[in-house]
Amino acid sequence: MKNITELRNDLSALFDQIKEGSIDVKQAAEMNNTAGKIINTLKAQLEYAELRKESPSIPFLDGETPLP
Repeated sequence: MKNITELRNDLSALFDQIKEGSIDVKQAAEMNNTAGKIINTLKAQLEYAELRKESPSIPFLDGETPLP
């Protein structure tokens, strides 16, 4: 996963795998949990920038570069 678009695509594929029964539910839950944590860190970064009245450049959201 290199950016937010890929994360969304991966989560959509995960949803399909859950519906098909082709992935272990526990593994799918952990993947969803991890994705939620990634999204929450981005949300915190955006909220912090808003409080500081800044416009952050977040390559992950712009689809430019992968997470470190």
